[in-house]
Amino acid sequence: MAKKQIAPGLPTREQILDFITTSDTPAGKREIARAFGLSAQQKITLKALLKDMADEGLIDSAPGRAFHKMGGLPKVTVLRVADVDDGGSVWAVPERWEAETPPPRLRIREKGKRSALGVGDRVLARTEEAGSGWIAHPMKTLARGEELMLGVLHEEGGRLWLQGVEKKERRDFMVADAGDARPGDLVLAEKAGRPPRITARVTQRLGDPFEARSFSLIAIHKHSIPDVFGAEVIEEAERIAKAPLGDDREDLRDLPIVAIDPADARDHDDAVWAAPDDDPANEGGWKAIVAIADVSFYVRPGGALDREARKRGNSVYFPDRVVPMLPETLSADVCSLKEGVDRAALACHLQVAKDGKLKGWRFTRAVIRVAANIAYEDAQAAIDGTGDEVAPDLVETALRPLWDCWRALYKAREAREPLDLDLPERRIVLDEKGRILSVAPRERLDAHKLIEDYMIAANVAAAKALEAKKAPVMYRIHEPPSREKLVALKDYLETFDIPFALGQVVKPATFNRILDRVGEAVFRPQVMEQVLRSQTQAYYGPANHGHFGLSLGSYAHFTSPIRRYADLVVHRGLVAAYKLGPGGVAEDMATMERTGETISALERRAMEAERETVDRYVAAYLAEHVGSVMEARITGVQSFGFFATVEGIGGDGLVPARDLGREYFRYDEKGQRLVGDHSGEEFTLGQRLPLRLVEANPVSGALRFELVDGKGSAGGAPEGGARGDREPGRRPPRVLKRRGRPGNIRHQGRKR
Repeated sequence: MAKKQIAPGLPTREQILDFITTSDTPAGKREIARAFGLSAQQKITLKALLKDMADEGLIDSAPGRAFHKMGGLPKVTVLRVADVDDGGSVWAVPERWEAETPPPRLRIREKGKRSALGVGDRVLARTEEAGSGWIAHPMKTLARGEELMLGVLHEEGGRLWLQGVEKKERRDFMVADAGDARPGDLVLAEKAGRPPRITARVTQRLGDPFEARSFSLIAIHKHSIPDVFGAEVIEEAERIAKAPLGDDREDLRDLPIVAIDPADARDHDDAVWAAPDDDPANEGGWKAIVAIADVSFYVRPGGALDREARKRGNSVYFPDRVVPMLPETLSADVCSLKEGVDRAALACHLQVAKDGKLKGWRFTRAVIRVAANIAYEDAQAAIDGTGDEVAPDLVETALRPLWDCWRALYKAREAREPLDLDLPERRIVLDEKGRILSVAPRERLDAHKLIEDYMIAANVAAAKALEAKKAPVMYRIHEPPSREKLVALKDYLETFDIPFALGQVVKPATFNRILDRVGEAVFRPQVMEQVLRSQTQAYYGPANHGHFGLSLGSYAHFTSPIRRYADLVVHRGLVAAYKLGPGGVAEDMATMERTGETISALERRAMEAERETVDRYVAAYLAEHVGSVMEARITGVQSFGFFATVEGIGGDGLVPARDLGREYFRYDEKGQRLVGDHSGEEFTLGQRLPLRLVEANPVSGALRFELVDGKGSAGGAPEGGARGDREPGRRPPRVLKRRGRPGNIRHQGRKR
């Protein structure tokens, strides 16, 4: 390959990045200096420049002092084999990975036809990027390492087997060494060996997977979520928590500011206040304050607390616990806006016109004293006149003005027509021992909408305030749907004779009109499901592409710095731009872009962990009802069957196509349905139907249903071979039981 011509002279940061990215061989300081023809004096400057780039997070060094782009892979590095799939493909991950994004998986390309590598093997390999993935070429086999797997032990045919906790895990692994673990235990185990005989050795016993708190523990281990703070972080938190608030803060302690949160809230980021505006220029309008915990005062850039918060990206909320972004000294105490105590706040002062539009805003560092911490339900009951949990004087001085101002904000919300999808959230209610009492949709009150609209207003003001100073903004971005998804939606809507023009400018109101047209038709859930699927995933970044779903041109997250690193970045930007004191920093665009990519990935990790844990709780709750017929709704259709969720409870379960009877069902991708060849019977996305629950596995969160009319079966026909005599790494038929309660929780698998 012809080498790129390089002009001599000290390179720029961009030229260095381009060189180390495109170089065919490892690029260290010597190779960079030679490529650019540097003099002895320039080499000294280059050394300092490379150190700066490393400190800024632009590059990292590999063993041997070669450099590579941060977040990328060195040209030559040590890999650990993580999996060998059923097709014989070998997959590995970098042994050393210090970036905050998940490590890439590389497919190892060996010279021989049959792989000589097994799970846990370590290799020195040359890496190359191929398309959207990576390929590794082994150079040398190194001493073995370990690959850990989270799973549950069970006994079959006189042997112990390890069942992975992931739904997609198709294989069980014979246990070579169980240590002190017993059947039914949740364990961490090391996989070893080569196909077809991969075995597992238990390295840590985690206890009973069905005990309270184990479901979230599974997610924490599976997703490698940091849940323990180091001594340095704890020490810094305890030291900074004692810092005086300072005398230069705006004193808002006389205002009846209230914090309205869920009854079970673990932290309190925000508090609100409103009153009629006495400014003649805003006749009939309102003035409001959204006071947010001043986390940037305590978590300073570059400190141990900051590094840990950035590594976590956000707090992770499970039904039984929270894994906080910040130590409890801050998150649950000093930074939490508690009733009756002085707290540091970053106050967003809003001027709201009578039509609900924002006329102005300003930001100050303040000291507040929350008049009351009020649950959503209690605030709503107080306004409705049906509850007495809130003091009458506080209802008049705090809640009624908040509601009056909110009615104006709500008018503005309706005028801009954000995307309006009715998507109920599941609420898991536990008793004091962590046992499930109920699973039900969370009630949506006006009190929820009120706080949401005040927070949106403050988030808009934060973004526009930074824009006014031409400062970088960590935007919350939600882009319009892609043309590909709109085409799929158009095809789907045609099956209901609903027109959808691709040439139009698509706005959130476009989708609202579709739902208005559908009305209360029986297929409304199907259409709503497909509209949701057409939307893109929101993310963080410094390039403003607007927030499509909220129908806003500039939007940032400002209101939850206790639990989101993105909000802390915005706070620091405001403090720096408006010279509000210590703790501010204006990041450059390149740094902010990397930060946005990192925290977006960590947010997706948290969402997946939270969703999986709720699924496990739902499966545990439904396990008591195996055999019962339940009202369900189809949430996904594929060629191999359809997925359904229990109405009002949730939890996705599969109805395999093979269990739909003797008739052949064809998959209509355009219409998202399965259609019977002879009967014409259809199973369509969003369709409601009764199903019988035949399997529920709380460890994986997996459910399986069957039709009520007798088609299909719970377990299928017996499959050949004695249970103890089979190929290792394949799943046997089995019953997974909770110790002491046989038969309550059941999962009957099949060999695949």
